[in-house]
Amino acid sequence: MKKIALFAIIALTVSCKNTNVDKEKVRTMKKVLFVVTSHDKLGDTGRKTGFWTEEFAAPYYVLADQGVEIDIASPLGGQPPTDPKSADPSSATEDTKRFDKDTALQEKLKNTLKLSEVNQADYDAVFYPGGHGPLWDLAEDKNSIALIESFYNNNKPIAFVCHAPGVLKNVKAKNGDFLVKGKNVTGFTNDEEDAAGLTKIVPFLLEDVLQKNGGIYTKADKWQPHAVEDGLLITGQNPASSKLVAEKILHQLNSKK
Repeated sequence: MKKIALFAIIALTVSCKNTNVDKEKVRTMKKVLFVVTSHDKLGDTGRKTGFWTEEFAAPYYVLADQGVEIDIASPLGGQPPTDPKSADPSSATEDTKRFDKDTALQEKLKNTLKLSEVNQADYDAVFYPGGHGPLWDLAEDKNSIALIESFYNNNKPIAFVCHAPGVLKNVKAKNGDFLVKGKNVTGFTNDEEDAAGLTKIVPFLLEDVLQKNGGIYTKADKWQPHAVEDGLLITGQNPASSKLVAEKILHQLNSKK
């Protein structure tokens, strides 16, 4: 009987320890919201646009592979449009190839949350991948603007890559100034837009708007990796900068206990 009682005590102790470990995992698990565009028309060209696959996939796997939980939202909810050019073999990377085979993630993308129904309190950071789509919808979306301001005002990282820094166009700080005023930022350059042949198609040039709103804009050569971190604000210049942005997000998440 004594042995049985002893085993019962040991089993209960181990069970309690495992429960505590599980609770610790839940407590420390980080959760990030990805926000993608719902816009699929490239101006009046008759061509399609959307989010850029690599700029979504590379950060997704950088974070998910480290145990970060990720939700995806868009202005309209449901299936967001993908920029067809980002699915071209010439744009393929190891991350996009992984994405193409990832049926679970493809299914998740079909069911994005509606942006108006998400709450920053449920997340530790927010990330916006680019593609040209965000310049049309997310840059003017009141829910997106309020969401970014809420993340920032609650001391949570906000991150953007390529064209996505354009969604900061109308985001304000608590004092009423543009959020980017006096902050180090980057994003898709005028030279890169010109090389893409879309200077006269896009609703605004990202580099110009960031500078007009008071941002301290820096850039690397065309298509070269470049990411900038200024406090909670993280921005990347182009698709090649996607992983750099994700690594900066991960570092900030890991530094917050």
